[in-house]
Parts: sequence; structure tokens; C-alpha cells
Amino acid sequence: MTDVATLASEPLFGLPLPELWFALVFAILGTFLFLDGFDFGAGALFATRDDDEERETILAAIGPFWDGNEVWLVVFGGALFAAFPAVYANLFSRHYLLMFGILGALILRGLAPEMYEQRHDERWQRWWGRSFVVGSIAAPFLLGMFVANWLTGSPRTLTLPAFTVGAAVVALTVVSGTAFLRVKTRGTLRADLRRYGELAVVGYLVAVVVSLVALALAAARLQTGLLTAPVLALVVATVVLAGGYVWALRADRDLLALAVSAVLTYGLVTVVALLLFPLTDPATDLSLGESIVSTLPLNLMSVAAALLLPLIATYFAVLYNTFSGPVQSTDSY
Repeated sequence: MTDVATLASEPLFGLPLPELWFALVFAILGTFLFLDGFDFGAGALFATRDDDEERETILAAIGPFWDGNEVWLVVFGGALFAAFPAVYANLFSRHYLLMFGILGALILRGLAPEMYEQRHDERWQRWWGRSFVVGSIAAPFLLGMFVANWLTGSPRTLTLPAFTVGAAVVALTVVSGTAFLRVKTRGTLRADLRRYGELAVVGYLVAVVVSLVALALAAARLQTGLLTAPVLALVVATVVLAGGYVWALRADRDLLALAVSAVLTYGLVTVVALLLFPLTDPATDLSLGESIVSTLPLNLMSVAAALLLPLIATYFAVLYNTFSGPVQSTDSY
């Protein structure tokens, strides 16, 4: 009885569990945005290829990974619901059409490659190839819109920050997608992808700057947050990392370029988290302390997360190790 009473009244080991769960939710979002992000980027780059063999190579490169990577979006939604149910309810009810749009884009992105491979008919493959591209671009764009509206507390879907942040997220997925495909491919395709990565990282920097201005104009609360030392440091680091990414591509250090794109992704999510904190839903002025679940379920969830997350990480380590190395000519989706 004493142990149960303690679990219901005190956080485990005296840890700041609300803050840790806030950080965990955004860490999971960053993991999804990076891992599924290079799948989205590969889908966008699919539009630049006319050669059937190169298109098959792109599909084969992401084939073993995309459905597993997508699980992190489910984990993000589950963690948000478990730890901050009021925020989950408010966000998803306020932007339910946007959420349906994201789900629709994800379904299209997943279905299109399967259908593309069913028939080797030019018209059929052209239709499903375009669907694959549309789904791959629409999903990160709509996700960026969702995050921007969450951050500004806007009840509307179509806002200036939503469009600019959505564009930034799309550009970022092309940045990571380029690096990933250069790791997984060889020959002309790999060489040709470099210029798209360079263009994408420049576009990402421009979109970030425009997004920061749009966010500052949208909410007075964010103007102060944007001028804090951590946020300014992350903005400067983003510019430096973008230069490092271009250097890595030109030096054929593709794994390094992929690692830099991961840091850029987590950096973007960190900026969002810093601008949001200590609120969890600006639209309703819900603070961290007001929206977190009670102590007992929070303690139990923390134990479960400590057990399950290492298992999930192990699964992904095995998956990526099993399918490491460049795509072979005999590989298919």
C-alpha cells in the first residue's frame, strides 16, 4: 500500500517527469521527421527521374524502411495522448481536417509504390508515380502546417506561418532524402542528386528565415522567444550546419551529410519546443503543469517507456544494419 501511495504522490526518483515527457514527445516527433523524412525526400526526388531503372532504384532504397519509419508518427500521437490528453484532444479537434489530410497523404504515399509495381504499363506507372510524389510532398507540408498552427495557437488552418513552416519541412525532407539516396545508390543517379541537395538546403535556410518572421508577426509571445539565446544559437548553428552539409556532399561524405541532416531536423524540432515551452497549447493557454496527467499514470508510463523504447531502438538498429549498403541492380521494391 505504501508503494502504491508513493507512486500516486511522488514522481519516480524525484525526476521532473512533466518536463521529461515534454522533451520526449518532441524527440519522438523529431525521430519521425528525420527517419520518414528521408523517405518523403526520396519520394519528392522521384519526380526528377525519367529513367525507369533509376526510379526502381529509389523505390528499392526506401522499400525496407518506410513502413517502419512511419510507426514513429503513431508513437508520437500515442505519447501525446498518454501524457497530455487535453492537448491531444484540443489539437486534433481544432485541426481535424488537417489531420485527415496528413493521413490521406500518408496513405497515398504508401499505396502508390505498391500499385506502381503491379503493372508495367506506361500510363499506369505515370499515374501512380505522380501519386507517390504528391503524397511524399503533401505529408510533410501538412505536418509542417499542423506544427505551425500548434505553435501559434491559431484555430485556422490556412495561415502564413503554416505555409512557410510547411515549405521549410518539405525542403528539409529533400535535404535528408538526397543524403540518404546518395548513401544507397551509385553511378549517375548518385552524382546527379548532389545539386538537388544543395538547392534544397539553400531553400530550407530561406524558408526558415521567412518562417521565423511569419511566426513573430503571428504571435507577440513568440517575438520574445525568438530572441532568447538558445533559439538564436540554434539558428546560427543551422546556417553553419547547412554549409557543412554542402561540403559533405561535394566531398562525397554522404554518411556525414545524412548525419548533418539529422541534426538539422532535431534542431528544427528543438526550436519549436523552446518556443512553445512552458505552454503545451497556446490556443487555450494550457501550461505544462495543467495539461500533464496525474502522478500515478505518469510514473507507470515512465516505467513502460524506459522498457519499450530501448527495444524499439534495437529493432531499428537491426533493420538498418540488415539492409545497409547501396542498392544492388537485382534489388526491387
